[in-house]
Amino acid sequence: MLCHMTRDVFLRCLEADFHDLRAAAGDLSAPVPSCPGWTVGDLVGHVAHVYLHKVETMRLGKLPDPWPPEPTGEQPLALLDRAYAELVAEFAARPDKEPCPTWYEPDQTVGFWVRRMAQETVIHRVDAELAAGFPISPIPAELAGDGIAEVLEVFLSYATRQWPEDFGNLLRANGDQAVLVSAAGARWLVRLDHGSVEIADATAGQAVAAVSGAPHDVLLWLWRRVGDSAVRVDGDAGAVARLRAMLEAATQ
Repeated sequence: MLCHMTRDVFLRCLEADFHDLRAAAGDLSAPVPSCPGWTVGDLVGHVAHVYLHKVETMRLGKLPDPWPPEPTGEQPLALLDRAYAELVAEFAARPDKEPCPTWYEPDQTVGFWVRRMAQETVIHRVDAELAAGFPISPIPAELAGDGIAEVLEVFLSYATRQWPEDFGNLLRANGDQAVLVSAAGARWLVRLDHGSVEIADATAGQAVAAVSGAPHDVLLWLWRRVGDSAVRVDGDAGAVARLRAMLEAATQ
């Protein structure tokens, strides 16, 4: 499924989720339950360095190496604020179609990073809210639906083709398993048994299991921020567990 969101919508979502993440990051020593081993300070530093990596990629016209840079001594929130300001300034100066290196070979443009940073930020905003004990703020249906397509197509399917070694024996043929993922009328048939994960037309083949729910809940389930109780799971539990394990390998 192609991305149909506009740049303006992505940037508005990025701005809102950045501010919500920052507001939830009050206790930098608090553990982040959805990122085992991380504190909120680690989470904030991670997001800051992700932003700065994209800034340097756009400025240099290549992926920066080595990375990350030497520590600057900035406090985590000050670093995050600077990184966000530099990121949005770079986006403002460059059109979506401007060539820019990415790790996703089919899309080598600035627009890829606009989308990716919006999706990166909303998931880590949720992480910060979980760490703070806040209720998870709703994810707009349009952003969540786009995020479902991104994690299935850009992360999971692409990663199984490019880096199959990361999946161990999860890609072994096991009949013809497929899981139907659906949210708000959109449907993705996730075929697990062709040497790589294929995302097919939802009418092409019979699913052995289905995962469905509101876009907000399905997106967070795919990113393993919520459990099975947040969505409806039907059919072969083994196939669903295998999909979940593949997602973990693809999104580490």
